Amino acid sequence: MTERTTPQRPTAQTPPSYPFHEAVALDVDPVYERLRAEEPVVRVSCPYGEDAWLVTRHADMKTILGDPRFSRALAAEHDESRLTPLPIHTSILGMDGHDHARLRRLLAKVFTVRRVERLRPRVEQEAGALIDALEAAGAPGDLMEGFAVPFAATVICDLLGVPFEDREQFRGWLDAFSATTVMTPEEIEEDTRRLYDYIGKLMVRRRAEPQDDLISAMVKASDEEERLSEQELIELASVLLIAGHETVSSQLIDSLHVLLTHPEELARLRERPALLPGAVEELLRYVPLISHVTFARYAREDVELSGTLVRAGESVLPAIPSANRDATVFADPDRFDPAREPNPHLGFGYGIHRCLGAPLARLELLVAVDSLLTRFPALRCAVPVASLEWKDGMQVRSLLRLPVTW
Repeated sequence: MTERTTPQRPTAQTPPSYPFHEAVALDVDPVYERLRAEEPVVRVSCPYGEDAWLVTRHADMKTILGDPRFSRALAAEHDESRLTPLPIHTSILGMDGHDHARLRRLLAKVFTVRRVERLRPRVEQEAGALIDALEAAGAPGDLMEGFAVPFAATVICDLLGVPFEDREQFRGWLDAFSATTVMTPEEIEEDTRRLYDYIGKLMVRRRAEPQDDLISAMVKASDEEERLSEQELIELASVLLIAGHETVSSQLIDSLHVLLTHPEELARLRERPALLPGAVEELLRYVPLISHVTFARYAREDVELSGTLVRAGESVLPAIPSANRDATVFADPDRFDPAREPNPHLGFGYGIHRCLGAPLARLELLVAVDSLLTRFPALRCAVPVASLEWKDGMQVRSLLRLPVTW
């Protein structure tokens, strides 16, 4: 019989400051590799909130994201360890248990695979129109403002029923949910209020004059069955707009950057288009979209993670960029391999908070990459890669511009 070891508790000392280094382009902090091997659960001190356990291994990540012994809702009762000036307990992102199930059930009724698949012709049409505009304007073109941003915005606006022409009005407000150092707490609160006011007025219009869009369906389902409060509906729609606009456009531009800086793998994709669905999954693994960590979980009871005892009431921080480079799960994890199989990445999270919009995000990435590579077989960066600029002070990594020629 194997003797069970006693979980360890570290001796009292000042936890190291986290993040350990600032994010550079799409690099994953090399400290994670050492921690996975030597200290996979380590005490850290974040810029805001109380100290927490940083978790770096894939297996432990699945536990804290999928095990009901860890709670997201309990974060609202603590000064949550975080990188953002204000905690983000918005809507479904800050719930678990019955409340989370209630909101997720509503979305499951209206955010169906059938509804997403019905969007395919519109998604393909929008990709084609944006590529036509790039081609007509002539090279070089910017894949960020000329493709990724309007592509993601059009798709999510169409789905939700948010007027695309209002995009310049609300786009700046979306940054409030992932700003770390680029905005003050007062600016974050003000932009959040503006976004909620905008969505609230839109919901009033959709209740009076329903259309074939997600906001109308959410309002109808809530009024007839789920009985969500108006604030819950507003916050839920806002989360979907943020994810569909900012998160998808960032994932797309970062993915295009990876493809254009891996010419051999890009050539394989051009020669073997059947690899594209697998390449999308690999891009979701390989791109560290979130610079560091988000959304602490709190232990409801004592839990052992990789030999370390996390006591009830303590918080853990999931470092998903580290989990997606775990060599015990992914062979040669720092290599971009479009043919990787299997690929149990955590790009969409795991457990009850796994992204409901995953089917739509996959569709967008697949259509966008396929359309660009088909229309521009010689697509390449128009400037030295080292000169590309990245957004600062945000949780989500994204290029500011991606100049290309073809």
